[in-house]
Amino acid sequence: MEALLYLGCTVPVRNLNYELSARKVAAALGVKLRDLTEAGCCGFPLKATDQAAALVIAARALAQAGEGGLTLTPLCSACTGTLAEAAHHLDHDAAARRRVNRELAPLGLAYRPGVRVKHLVRFLLEDVGEAAIKKKLTRSLEGFSFAPHYGCHYLKPSQVLGGLDDPEDPTSLARLIELTGAEAVAYDSMKECCGGGVLGADERLAGRMAGTKLVDLAAREVTALALLCPFCNVMYEGQQKTIAKKLATELKVPVVYVTQVLGLALGFKPKELGFKLNRIKPKDLVKAFK
Repeated sequence: MEALLYLGCTVPVRNLNYELSARKVAAALGVKLRDLTEAGCCGFPLKATDQAAALVIAARALAQAGEGGLTLTPLCSACTGTLAEAAHHLDHDAAARRRVNRELAPLGLAYRPGVRVKHLVRFLLEDVGEAAIKKKLTRSLEGFSFAPHYGCHYLKPSQVLGGLDDPEDPTSLARLIELTGAEAVAYDSMKECCGGGVLGADERLAGRMAGTKLVDLAAREVTALALLCPFCNVMYEGQQKTIAKKLATELKVPVVYVTQVLGLALGFKPKELGFKLNRIKPKDLVKAFK
């Protein structure tokens, strides 16, 4: 089984532990990840100011992916939503497709309908399958608890990304966590946004939005917050000390990627999954499997 890995802009710069653990997990589950070596930005940062330019940028990546015929699997939820939405738009709007292809022609590229885009975690859930994943697990994470964070772009827009889960009552990450033997914690702020979308415009508002979840989880003493988007990580882990200071409270909520959780259950050591790069480490978890 093969898929085309799309790293985007944030993962290679800020989230090497995510990439490392994703590659390890995919290989252990029999998925060969090919790299989209010349990929650029997905276009997400530009959508709010220039939708036409953003569509061309997304179409470039989609056209590159289409040449190999493999499913494009981003690690970033925003990349996934942007690329999937662009593919849906171009598949159903011939005029837009012609305009985009005129822009891509000097690059020797053309978008052709039918490019598949799935977040890597969704690819594992649907194409590998929960039963097959469970058969590959070699150790139990019983006794540990993880709070799943779905974020805004993993399941939305549901018109484009529907089918895996109910965006208003999601369970897919909880099911994945529970496959490992760990507890998936249900909590009041589970569906809340991380605030990353407004960080560049209003840092205080973004901090308050992320702070709601962090305060909620700090009171519950979970092993870690488990997520699947690099920019959600920027808010919950990278901004956590700043948020704690502004809220005048103490916050030490460990943050992990769901691929790191899966990797431990697949038998990898914390070092192999990049836990040294986690800023706020789940010390008990790391110690248990060191």
